[in-house]
Amino acid sequence: MLWILVLHIAALLFWGACLLYLPALISGIARQPDAIEQRPDPFDSIIRFIFTRVATPAALTAIIAGTLVFLINHTVTLWLMAKLTLVVGLVFVHTMQGLLLLRLEARNGKPVQLWCLLLALAAAVLMGAILWLVLAKPPLEAWL
Repeated sequence: MLWILVLHIAALLFWGACLLYLPALISGIARQPDAIEQRPDPFDSIIRFIFTRVATPAALTAIIAGTLVFLINHTVTLWLMAKLTLVVGLVFVHTMQGLLLLRLEARNGKPVQLWCLLLALAAAVLMGAILWLVLAKPPLEAWL
């Protein structure tokens, strides 16, 4: 069971790093589109590679391993439900970053910098809240 927990934490570290790095990368490329060489395949970029080959597999691994951890431990508490709700928020941020990537690749001139900032802030707040819930395990039943 311990190796599943280690896998869950490692995948979370990769996923969280990608969620914080991708908005900065997208924003930087959107500011200087001429700084990047034109490739024959427009879908061959470092942003797409990180999103599809690192962030998405890390997200799926983290979610599957986390699900296995609480299924094996038979843990069903209110703080865990709150954590899973925040994880849904991270999945939403991940999806929005994918849409932002598509907007950048379309090069339709729509601004992306504000969305990058908002998504990075949302990811940081959600990850901080999840970390607090996991480490503190507050008695949320008293709040109901």
